[in-house]
Amino acid sequence: MQGRRSEQDAVDRESMARAIAAAARVRCATSPNPWVGAVVRDSEGSIFEGATEPPGGAHAEVVAIEAAGDAARGSTLYVTLEPCNHTGRTGPCTSAIVESGIARVVIGTEDPDPQVRGSGVAALEDAGIDVQVGVQEEHVRSQLTPYLKHRRTGRPWVVLKLAASLDGGTAAPNGTSKWITSPEARADGHRLRAESDAIVVGAGTVRRDDPSLTVRDYHPELPRGATADPRRVVLGSVPADAAVHPCTEYSGDLETLLDELGSEGVLQLLVEGGAGVAGEFHRAGLVDRYVIYLAPALFGGDDARGIFSGQGAFDVEDLWRGRFSSVERIGGDLRVELTHDTTTGER
Repeated sequence: MQGRRSEQDAVDRESMARAIAAAARVRCATSPNPWVGAVVRDSEGSIFEGATEPPGGAHAEVVAIEAAGDAARGSTLYVTLEPCNHTGRTGPCTSAIVESGIARVVIGTEDPDPQVRGSGVAALEDAGIDVQVGVQEEHVRSQLTPYLKHRRTGRPWVVLKLAASLDGGTAAPNGTSKWITSPEARADGHRLRAESDAIVVGAGTVRRDDPSLTVRDYHPELPRGATADPRRVVLGSVPADAAVHPCTEYSGDLETLLDELGSEGVLQLLVEGGAGVAGEFHRAGLVDRYVIYLAPALFGGDDARGIFSGQGAFDVEDLWRGRFSSVERIGGDLRVELTHDTTTGER
């Protein structure tokens, strides 16, 4: 009995890993819906994969079930997020699962959305389907962190992206900053843009650098006619001919901005500059994830512009402390990621 259980556990983990991989492929295409992956596995081990389609399209469970066809009857469905049990742009996935004849459903994690939150599991169990929750849950929750935070708090997951020399400089004393990091690091930064629903910069950065803030160096798979460019938000006002247009010009409290963006379906917000804006978000405790690209370069003095501007910790006891969640070489640079000092990176 123990041997059969261990074998089933291994199959469950491997199948959920396939569902996680399927979800990763649509990371930039589904928002404001979550990027979910699903796998139907029949008794002979045949695999049928699915992932959430762009808004208005089918959810991952339905895509996988349709791919399986008659093979779905009596099979096991693996899905990264609890199936929905309500009608939105599409019908409830629980109904499609029941009608397909699926015998067992394995779920990565429950959905905190008030419209779902346990009701999907309950509907499946009421239909006589065997349901298991929590397989590969840590990996699934990591993948869906922006969505999970948004559904719990109503606010987007805030990613602060910075690029600096190894001694912490982001620009020379004369203001030049192009380019401290490598083309590979800049392309990876564009991946962050593509994964984000909105991007925030200060008006000073726009006036100084005139950035377009588009996704140019990263090319995710998207439906024809769709764009990976995030919505652009500028803190302050900018010239009418600035490259950042069309954009939202905002003046006000940062927490109010997060509330407004969250209510408009922004799941992930990328804060990209400059040092003043970065410092404001950091000191207000609004950053969930720090992504810092470090170049093997040194300004060699104390007059380069730093990562943050403004007043920092006065005493070492007041230092902000997190944890390194990832360190990876990108081209000739290092990408260092920090999150809050918790086991999940969520607050």
